[in-house]
Amino acid sequence: MDTGLKRKVVLITGAAKGIGRSTALAFAREGADLGLIDIDESNLSTLASEASELGARAEYAVADLSTDDGVSGGVEKILQAYAGRIDVLVNNVGAGKIRTFDQLSDTEWDMTLQLNFMSYVRACRNVLPVMRAQGRGVIINNASDLARQPEPVPIDYSASKAAVLALTKGLARSEAANNIRINAVAPGPIWTPFWTEKGGFADTMAEFHKMPPKEAVEHELSLRQLPLKRLGTPEEVANVIVFLSSDLASYVTSSVWGVDGGSIRSLI
Repeated sequence: MDTGLKRKVVLITGAAKGIGRSTALAFAREGADLGLIDIDESNLSTLASEASELGARAEYAVADLSTDDGVSGGVEKILQAYAGRIDVLVNNVGAGKIRTFDQLSDTEWDMTLQLNFMSYVRACRNVLPVMRAQGRGVIINNASDLARQPEPVPIDYSASKAAVLALTKGLARSEAANNIRINAVAPGPIWTPFWTEKGGFADTMAEFHKMPPKEAVEHELSLRQLPLKRLGTPEEVANVIVFLSSDLASYVTSSVWGVDGGSIRSLI
């Protein structure tokens, strides 16, 4: 099937690793051109080279996406590279640690919200005028199954992702008249550096459950009662993002697509 993504300009935040990286390569295989933003210059440069080998043009900007200046500067660099054009925005950047409500300070709440939510607000603020002028566009926001079914920890992460869903729904309604589709993906546990890197979900989950990291992850999965009984892969999330961004999903907006191994049990 033809996705209609060939030579479309796709901007991805948090692109250097995990779901962002797999999403960039999936778009490259569809013939899209890429704008990649991340704070991790080394992995960003490697990803750009890999995408180029697949035949895609890949421009990148190194930026701290937890700040207004970082988002604005990163987006502006990509816009300059592509003569002011962006067809698809994938808001993907995010971070989280396993901490209880009582362990979280105001500063830690603010850090989580600045990166996981305000970066999405700021990227949309910078990109929407471009899409409105073009008369078309697609925005995909990476949320989480924890936005719809929060666990006791990490409560700050869950709240930030619930805010992403509210942003998605509200903007989808306001921007439909401009022929801009806005949807969200809500991944469950996905085996990426988000989990595996030092100080990430696996390590902090180990501290919380007082178990080795591997056992702690297996215990957490048992608590969530995942029907598929495994962590997902970043490629499985990327496939859904590419579909939602494509012409194949031309009548899909204001939706939340779970890529979660069946973790969400509610009907809605």
